[in-house]
Amino acid sequence: MSGARLAYGNILARDIEALSAFYSVLLGLPEIVGHRSPIYRCLDAGGVELGFNADAAYDLLGLGARRPGADRSVRAYLTFEVPSREAVEDLAHRVAALGGAVLKPPYDTYYNARQAVLEDPEGNVFRVNHRMGPRLAADKVVSPPWKGA
Repeated sequence: MSGARLAYGNILARDIEALSAFYSVLLGLPEIVGHRSPIYRCLDAGGVELGFNADAAYDLLGLGARRPGADRSVRAYLTFEVPSREAVEDLAHRVAALGGAVLKPPYDTYYNARQAVLEDPEGNVFRVNHRMGPRLAADKVVSPPWKGA
């Protein structure tokens, strides 16, 4: 499988506003305002998006049992963009044969992508993602996952 590229570096944050502002001011990275939602902020890091996820993302990603303080907790993860929905399915199917695991099987996101949450042989979490079309603005999402968050 070729054609994957690093697309996102994500940090799970207690305060997405404060932490994204810290990196924005320190590194001079502008916010990508169109990606903003009640549970997400994103900075333009020159070809890779630096995202900040609120606590609700743990459950959305199938990582609810891996919050800070838990055994094998997760605080950050990488996302690789792949060229097709089929590539997401293929990588999720092949990861176990290489010593990794599927943490959340392929699914369609609220922001118009197909993705899977995977784990490498050392327990690091990462995603494979295929953008299916334009990213949906937070106010256009039909069933937003942040309702009640």
